[in-house]
Amino acid sequence: MDKLKMQTANKADENFRKLAEMFPNAVTETIDENGEVVRAIDKDVLMQEINTKVVDGKEERYQFTWPDKKKSVLLANAPISKTLRPCREESVDFDTTENLYIEGDNLEVLKLLQETYLGKIKMIYIDPPYNTGSDFVYEDDFVQSADEYLANSGQYDKDGNRLAPNPESNGRFHTDWLNMIYPRLKLAKDLLTDDGVIFISIDDNEQENLKKCCDEVFGGQNFVAQLVWERAYAPKNDARFISNSHDYVLMYARNLDGFVIGRLPRTEEANARYQNPDNDPRGVWKPSDLSVKTYNAACDYPITTPSGRVIEPPAGRCWRLSKNAFLERLQDNRIYFGADGNSVPCMKRFLTELKYDGMAPTSIMFYKDVGHSQEGAKEVTKLLNAGVFDGPKPVRLLTRLLTLANLKDDSLVLDFFSGSATTAHAIMQMNADKGSHIKYVMVQLPEVCDGKGTAYKAGYKTICEIGKERIRRAGKKIKEENPLTTQYLDIGFRVLKCDSSNMEDVYFTPKDYMDKQQSLFVDNIKK
Repeated sequence: MDKLKMQTANKADENFRKLAEMFPNAVTETIDENGEVVRAIDKDVLMQEINTKVVDGKEERYQFTWPDKKKSVLLANAPISKTLRPCREESVDFDTTENLYIEGDNLEVLKLLQETYLGKIKMIYIDPPYNTGSDFVYEDDFVQSADEYLANSGQYDKDGNRLAPNPESNGRFHTDWLNMIYPRLKLAKDLLTDDGVIFISIDDNEQENLKKCCDEVFGGQNFVAQLVWERAYAPKNDARFISNSHDYVLMYARNLDGFVIGRLPRTEEANARYQNPDNDPRGVWKPSDLSVKTYNAACDYPITTPSGRVIEPPAGRCWRLSKNAFLERLQDNRIYFGADGNSVPCMKRFLTELKYDGMAPTSIMFYKDVGHSQEGAKEVTKLLNAGVFDGPKPVRLLTRLLTLANLKDDSLVLDFFSGSATTAHAIMQMNADKGSHIKYVMVQLPEVCDGKGTAYKAGYKTICEIGKERIRRAGKKIKEENPLTTQYLDIGFRVLKCDSSNMEDVYFTPKDYMDKQQSLFVDNIKK
């Protein structure tokens, strides 16, 4: 009989098996720290197999590293003995909903999601701590041995938190933040579909390090864009040097070759650029420059306008069309010389003949289009009747990112730093507007709210309580505002809590128990 798995998969073992299948000649044996003979990978043989030049010893090379990096990799691979325990009383429509709200350390939750959601998440969005010196980062203790970490995994400190302050005076300021984000990104990557995409909000404090992390985890070749979000609509006059008005959103595809970006709806402003001054029956069009910088002798020829004026290409340039191609378009009335027939020629681009549906997104996201930070704060305050969360992202920003992800009607979206649950709010709103059935998985550490803060005074003891209540109220509000189109809208969510294994702890073999104790383990599933 197969034994039940008591812990998550050991990703180091999985990686070993994959390497052994690809390079069996690299499999060897060695003696571990306990003096036991174990299977291993011969680094030198492996390097020779995958490289035309062996990188060895202290030879200089391009690399991105920091203290404890190797240990953070081990942390990502280490298995845990945990489970996700359902909490029906805090859920909404538990039996019918397809959405999840998971409470727990996201590193542990990401490991638990590996088997069920491996390669199934179309989009991931996270808004991790920015490491400003005044916020908190997850404290993953590398001082412990591997066995100690596994034994204590998920335990909270004396203040009931897994978060620790990271002031700029800390000698490990960047190291602690990198040790936090790196293993989580490694686990997140495996959850993405082949055409999936991840968005990560960040500011200047760790933008450079985050991009290097993502280049290493997702591959620099899968970098899509570094979006700039205009988060502030007015300058701060008390700024010491420059009033910072923007944040970044890094965007990486799981596989750039398989990713197709979602395009934005056309705006009235964009369509207004298309006109029809010559009453062309094909409809409105926009003029396009006929000259290009890349010189080609075959495209260097004079053009005679209807008025008889002879026009040469601008100095150092040529026409974008060969002479024959130009004459074909001239015959088809696709060249325009101005109302007087004497202007520099241009090509006509018809609105009805655009190659793509919608508009190509730009790297700058202006607040007039996607909202600003104060808008995000007002949304939460209005829903919960109190200012209970600092720095929530506006729904319009998440709607833009959901659009760029090019989601299908039944896509899965993951946010494992869900905070006030803006992502869930935006997904419900998009489903209501488009009739889609996008599903979400929200993950949030039950971080305790400051006992003296507004949130605690409003009755919210943890960040999770804020997020869950926001989803409840936002879903109810969306249905009330759209009663005819939201009949089948899923506004529910199942609450799951990361907890100890469902299996009873058995520390001894059966022979070590007295007969009268055997009955305790007739059923080894916890109540």
